[in-house]
Order: sequence, then structure tokens, then C-alpha cells
Amino acid sequence: MPSGTHLESTSAVLSGEPVCQAKRGLDVVTFGETMVLFNPVSVGPLRYANQFEKTIGGAESNLAIGLTRLGHQVGWISRLGNDEFGLFVHNFIRGEGVDTSQVVFDDQHPTAVFFKERQIGREPNVYYYRKGSAASQMTPADIDPSYLKRAKYLHITGITPALSDSCAKTVEYALQLAAENGVTVVFDPNIRLKLWTKEKAREVLMKIARQSDIVMPGLEEGEILTGETSPERIAACLLENGSKLAVIKTGERGAYYATKQDADYVAGYPVQQIIDPIGAGDAFAAGVISGLLRGWTYREAVQLGNRVGAYALTVVGDIEGLPFWSQISLDMDRPNKPDVCR
Repeated sequence: MPSGTHLESTSAVLSGEPVCQAKRGLDVVTFGETMVLFNPVSVGPLRYANQFEKTIGGAESNLAIGLTRLGHQVGWISRLGNDEFGLFVHNFIRGEGVDTSQVVFDDQHPTAVFFKERQIGREPNVYYYRKGSAASQMTPADIDPSYLKRAKYLHITGITPALSDSCAKTVEYALQLAAENGVTVVFDPNIRLKLWTKEKAREVLMKIARQSDIVMPGLEEGEILTGETSPERIAACLLENGSKLAVIKTGERGAYYATKQDADYVAGYPVQQIIDPIGAGDAFAAGVISGLLRGWTYREAVQLGNRVGAYALTVVGDIEGLPFWSQISLDMDRPNKPDVCR
């Protein structure tokens, strides 16, 4: 394993009303790669871009920051290069109140970067420079069992197992620990076909889904995984595969959720102008998990996911549009119903 060091930190909720702060432990633990993101100031091909804004991007840290802003205690595990970009990523995430005590700084591998190419009226093109990154060197030894078992939920994405064989083994180990310690597993397939083929993704990710309590694919991802095209059939296949709850994101229509006892569509929230759709799926997942942590019904949790995801669509960047709890209206058909800690 590459040499590295842990940098200790403490977690702090920066906004809103903490939901479960009185209880010891973590609400959610997640792990994966976060990169430095360069957003061009101008619109058009990158070859003509001369000025960039620097921020961060990574599905797992997006979710961690989203949940922290909603008032939850979250831990993020990863490896970062022992370089200026690694320090920037670490300080940014820790500054949002996420616990980064399990992050390892790697002396031999760099922090990854990526660029967005902005286009008017279309999703941005994304260019990754992540091969051989510090995060791709993660191994099971980077997961502390005593840390993971403190969590109520373990969040995993399909990006991490695609980074390297050692990352795939790390995911397997985390799933094993979650099963042994009664930690609920939430899986967002987050399929990146720049990292692997559809066939390989389907094989690996359906195995992870089988070991997950909650699976939340987008409609196209669900089709890749199951071969089905409708939210109902995709959800049915995931439930037959072993999951307890399937939530299918359907874009502006909202989402469809299903268990073996209940299923329904939940309408999305209208957005007047979509500025940047990247990161909205992570925001949606943060909203759903937040609702479940609060003891809400599945429908109410998905409604919250739709609302949080809608906020994220309106701002450039992966995390800049993630709302604080104080921004979220509580009038979602839940009058006088208090939150509870799970």
C-alpha cells in the first residue's frame, strides 16, 4: 500500500438545525474519489477558455456535503495526493463540516482533476484526468471497521469499484462490514462509461445492488443494469435481485419508488432554468437519505430528494447549489409531524 498519513479533524454542522447531533456516532459514512474541478468562465470549447474557477467534485463528497448542510453527521473516507490539490480538497470538505479524520494523504500518487466544458442549453462535456490517482489506490486497509460500524447508513456509488481492482475490493470489504454490523447500505450506481464497459458495469453493479438495502439509479442506469426500460420494471428487477427499496430517478418527472409492499411516482419540483445538471443526482440522494434519517415515509423522503435535487440544478458546480436545511420548506404534506432520529 502506498505510504500516507491520516490528518485528524472534527465534524461540525455549519447550518440549519442538527437532526441527530445529540446521539453519538455518525448518520452516514461514504467513501470515494473527490477531484479538483476547473469550471471555465466562458462558454464553448475548452481550447478557447483562458480563465477557470477552481472548486471540487466527487459523487460521494457531494452527498456528504449535501447531508451535512441538511443537518446530519457524515464521515467521508478517501485517499488524496499529498500535494496542494489534495490539501485544497481536504480543507474544502472539512470546512463544510464533514468528518475527514479517515482521509489518507498519499505521498506517491496525485490528486485527480477534471474540467467541465460549458455549452448553452446542453449538459457540459466533462474531461477527467484521474488515472493513477491517489484515490484509485484505496484498499480495504483504508476502511476502519470501528469507524464504519458507528454509522447508521453506508453510502456507496458505482464509480469507486470502476477505479481499480483494489477499489473494487475495498467496496466488497465495506459491504461485508456493513452486513456484519447492521449498517443500512445505500447504493447509487452512478455509471461512468468512460471508466468501464456496460457489460462489466452490469456484472459488478448488480452484485453490489444485491447486497444493498436501497438502490437509486437513474432511468438510463436502470436500463443498463436490468435491461428494462420502465421505472416499474427496473424497480421490480432490483427488488427481485435482493434490495428492499428501489428509487428510480426520472428527470423532470421526479422519481418512482418501490418496495415489496408499496410503490408510487413522486412528482418533481419545477425548475425555471437548469444551469448545471451535474451533481443533481447526488443532491437527490442526500435528500432521500435525510428524509429516511428523520423518520419520514418513503414518499416524503423522495419528495425531499426531489426538492434538494431541484436546488442543485440552478447553480454552476457540483456542490455550490446544495441547499442548507434552513432553505428547505417543511410544507410537503407533513403538518406538525416532528422529526425523529433513527
